[in-house]
Amino acid sequence: MSLWTAKEIAEATGGEASTDFAVDSLSIDTRSLQPGALFVPLKDVRDGHDFIPQAMKAGAAGSLSDRALESTPHIHVQETLGALEALAKAAASRSDARRIAVTGSVGKTSVKDALAVMFAAFGDVHWSQRSFNNHWGVPLTLAAMPKQTEFGVFEMGMNNAGEISALSQLVRPHIGLITTVAPAHLAHFKNVEAIADAKAEMIDGLGETGILILNGDNPYTRRIQAKAGDLDVMTFGHDESNDVVILDSRLGEAEIEVKLDILDEIVTVTLPVAGAHWVSNAAACMAVAMACGLDLNKAAKALGGISASPGRGDVTRLQIEGKAITLVDESYNANPTSMRAALSALSHRSGRRLAVLGDMYELGADEISLHAELSEPIAAAGVSRVIVTGECMRALRGALPRPLRGAWVHNADEAYDALLSEIEDGDVVMIKGSNATGLGALTRRLKQEFAHVI
Repeated sequence: MSLWTAKEIAEATGGEASTDFAVDSLSIDTRSLQPGALFVPLKDVRDGHDFIPQAMKAGAAGSLSDRALESTPHIHVQETLGALEALAKAAASRSDARRIAVTGSVGKTSVKDALAVMFAAFGDVHWSQRSFNNHWGVPLTLAAMPKQTEFGVFEMGMNNAGEISALSQLVRPHIGLITTVAPAHLAHFKNVEAIADAKAEMIDGLGETGILILNGDNPYTRRIQAKAGDLDVMTFGHDESNDVVILDSRLGEAEIEVKLDILDEIVTVTLPVAGAHWVSNAAACMAVAMACGLDLNKAAKALGGISASPGRGDVTRLQIEGKAITLVDESYNANPTSMRAALSALSHRSGRRLAVLGDMYELGADEISLHAELSEPIAAAGVSRVIVTGECMRALRGALPRPLRGAWVHNADEAYDALLSEIEDGDVVMIKGSNATGLGALTRRLKQEFAHVI
């Protein structure tokens, strides 16, 4: 059964089909396009229409286009991004899927992926791939949702005010989850209160029967709750006033166990991942399960099947010149809160601990102090040596005790050389920084040259 026919796409977008065809998926990138896909050419630095011939050569079944094309199956539309959004709305309207939207300063991708695993135990699930969470990724994900989907999970990110509102109104979720509010993207906001207000825009797409789920341990939750009006609001956290109460937790080197009280039912969740931040993530997932009316014990058991997402704590065993090294890849992104969470998780691992840390971007006027302040959680985590890259990380290096100061390097290649000169047999190496620091290239190189994934 196809995802969309040309006729259905034309009806949804107000466009005109050049011929009959059907598509099985959607793509905005010819490098990852699968045969049978609908190519959606969007305009950024380059005009995606320039890549339509490549898309067809890669096996696309057809394309959207804002101009008539000769000898190419296509839907002629007024504007391609608007057409993609219209197709996304049509996908939501034709499906009975329960739609769940996830945002937050920290944890949204990990929670989104965990929810997908949980929902798979109950029916057909569709979810955002990688971090498709912006004004392109969200409509692309929604438009690609099959009609028979029972649960749809959509990640929503933002850099500026107004962005979550637009995405939420597009998805119109039945449940909106805000994992937490923390100092991220401060370069674009006056303060953390403004970030909370931007996250609260999730409310804009929730209907009268929608449910908003908030982190009861977060100091900005009351601010968001005050904006919710008559919406049904649920919370998770350690205080007994929450709907999902965290009673106890046990943190291991590669596993956590969380004991929860959910409507006077005691539920234990065991996850094969490390880090105290997963305690809150587990509670958030179970709050969604409760909101959906799922069997709680079955949901908890399903969550045991999760794994750390690439660049978000996935663990790889390396053999480097006869030395056994454990690599903890946290390279996808970083802000002060996620950096502390990663260091806390590192503290539970046995072996000498090393960290390779890159700048945390978009922190605004306080960026230097926010980097220097990481010296305390680094010391608390028992890290022996720290290699840093980026101008702001100079401040952290200066704040560290001298025995902890490894090299300051310009790029991932220099970080590779510095790391190999530091490692000893049995070391645990954690690598983390904002995506643009390029430390992802370092983890990829280490994995390609030395890895055995566990």
